[in-house]
Amino acid sequence: MKAHTLSKREIRDIAGRISKNWPKSIICNIKSLNAIETEKTGRLLVGEGITIVQTKDNLIVPHLVEKDLLSHFPYVIVDMGAVGFICNGANVMRPGITHADGFGESEIVVVKDQVHNKSLAIGYSRVDAGTMMNLEKGPVINNLHYVGDIFWNLKKETRL
Repeated sequence: MKAHTLSKREIRDIAGRISKNWPKSIICNIKSLNAIETEKTGRLLVGEGITIVQTKDNLIVPHLVEKDLLSHFPYVIVDMGAVGFICNGANVMRPGITHADGFGESEIVVVKDQVHNKSLAIGYSRVDAGTMMNLEKGPVINNLHYVGDIFWNLKKETRL
């Protein structure tokens, strides 16, 4: 793993993707970002007051430590039987979902547990919330970042 500071051009590109793909209620004024590259999964981006994850598929999602940011995103609530699977990187399957906030297909979604209402993962929806609740089985959210993954551990280990 290597760390470096991003160029102004890279920061503008990331800020543009954030403004296009994140909820409109989020206003990010990013002046500088440090990147910690991982070999296979993407990179952790840390700036003044913000921590985000750039996946290997080039998606930009907030880190799970960003509680204020996460409150702006739609969410699903999963039963406690799904928590262990999700925290091991599994995609979110329809039978585990007990509630879905309003969202469309291909949106960033926060996954929360049923008992403590804690954010467990950030995912990318395969279908909209209405369709999701009408399905009986199958994967409905791709898991991009979860508690205990490499980005979670990098954030705990670094002082950036």
